[in-house]
Amino acid sequence: MKAIRVIALLLSLATVFQACKDDTAEVVPLPTISVSGTLSGIPGATVQIKASINAPGGVKTVTVLKNGAAYDTKTGTGEKTLEYTKDYVIENLAAGSIVNFTVQVTDQLSQVSTLTTIPVTVTAIPAPTVVTVQGNLEGNITWTADKIYKLVGFVRVGEEAVAGTVTKTGTLTIEPGTIIIGDRASKGTLVVQRGSKLIAQGTAAKPIVFTSERAVGEREAGDWGGIVICGRAVNNLPEASRVLEGNYGGFHGGTDNADNSGVLKYVRVEYAGIPVQPNAEVNSYTFGSVGSGTTLEYLQASFGLDDSFEWFGGSVNAKYLIAYKGLDDDFDVDNGFTGNVQFGIGIRGATQADISGSNGFEVDNDAAGSSNTPFTSGTFANMTIIGPKGSSSTTISSLFQNGMQLRRNNKLKIYNAVVTGYPYGVYIDSQRGNAKDNALNGELVLNNIVLAGVDGWGSTGFGTSAVSDNEQSTAAPAILIGTQKPSAWFAAQTGNKILANSSTIGLSSSLWLTGRPTFTLASGSSLVGVNLPTTLPAFFTKTTYVGAFNDVDWTTGWAEFNPQGVTYVK
Repeated sequence: MKAIRVIALLLSLATVFQACKDDTAEVVPLPTISVSGTLSGIPGATVQIKASINAPGGVKTVTVLKNGAAYDTKTGTGEKTLEYTKDYVIENLAAGSIVNFTVQVTDQLSQVSTLTTIPVTVTAIPAPTVVTVQGNLEGNITWTADKIYKLVGFVRVGEEAVAGTVTKTGTLTIEPGTIIIGDRASKGTLVVQRGSKLIAQGTAAKPIVFTSERAVGEREAGDWGGIVICGRAVNNLPEASRVLEGNYGGFHGGTDNADNSGVLKYVRVEYAGIPVQPNAEVNSYTFGSVGSGTTLEYLQASFGLDDSFEWFGGSVNAKYLIAYKGLDDDFDVDNGFTGNVQFGIGIRGATQADISGSNGFEVDNDAAGSSNTPFTSGTFANMTIIGPKGSSSTTISSLFQNGMQLRRNNKLKIYNAVVTGYPYGVYIDSQRGNAKDNALNGELVLNNIVLAGVDGWGSTGFGTSAVSDNEQSTAAPAILIGTQKPSAWFAAQTGNKILANSSTIGLSSSLWLTGRPTFTLASGSSLVGVNLPTTLPAFFTKTTYVGAFNDVDWTTGWAEFNPQGVTYVK
């Protein structure tokens, strides 16, 4: 019996021990995270956030915070180990900034790891190399956005040292985002000779910028030359005279109206227009007989010493042009230009005007007003011409003249345009070839033109008159003389209006202030609801408004209205 009791006791103890063993849960280790190395990079660089995860209990979720805020979550499927990766593009932060990514793992048993931090240090963007460029370029040349290119003297793509003798040709391709500066001392200028090409195709996010070499706060109009393109399209000059003003070797013209000189798209030209001879400056953009095979879109000229855009003959088309606070004329058209231009705006500074007289449009058949053909007869549409006078209290230079000066036997055609802020809205002369007769004959065309005055400025809101048929004084070329009555011809043309003020047209007062203006029209603008004629060439986008803008701002992202404050060269 004693033996039986011992056996029973042992069995009882075994049962108790087994029960204790069954009641003790297996301990599963917490998830752990390991990282290695340090991460750093310049703004815009991509770095990879990496973490090695060990989770004996199986991964349930991986949670990542960026500077304490939710950034990323990954759901696991019970993996015991996991490599987490995530690309991060470094924002535009100051050098030395640190972005902290915090990683935490939860396993299938809802156990949570400790927090692990992965810091990313923002490093300084290294100053780009400045590459000096001079002389003639030939063959295929590419300028890249990681360098700054300095134009020393007249840099020519191709060579035509003697008119009619092209000895070299080249194609210069400029990457989006590239900066080009002009040397002030040597009058740095880029000239594309006949038979050569410039492919400057930026983007809205990465425009190509030609600008002054000088520091922030020191830049001035005329710090360098500008962009000059010479093509082989038709002009009305005698062959011996087919050289651009200033006589710097800008030979242009030929017989090929479809000539292709390349692509300029999303390009800015700032502080250009240096004089190459007394009273002969390079324009911000000079187009000498450029053909229709060339693409010109989204171009801005700012603070130029001469004209913002000038066409000497040619047949090239263009869209989306900004002439911003240049000294002379916004859009100058001469020598038989026959191309098409749509969507352009000219904005003037109150005191920045040229001794020759400053205008929104200045248009001639040629300097003599001859009947040489082809006539200057290009077509412009959807143009906004903002003169210097934002209000009657604004003091402006006495050298400002006309929103549109259409003279010397031209036959230009302008549709759906608005003009305000100039002493005169439109001036059609009768000197040196009678442009007035061309208007009466229906060859010079102004349709759907709105001339809006300034409250309290003269009897008509234009200081003197909206439209003048009168002669221009040769003794004082900035002064218009005569009876100064609005033209009955202008009023009789389709859709033309003369308004005493701009209160109904919906333009923003910011157009006369410093910095980026508001370009879109206010709700209820009387400029909306006016159709562009359907008879225009297929190049023109059909619109239902007057001026360059309605409800879409096509300057966004690429245009700059305070280039004086931009650091280009570090």
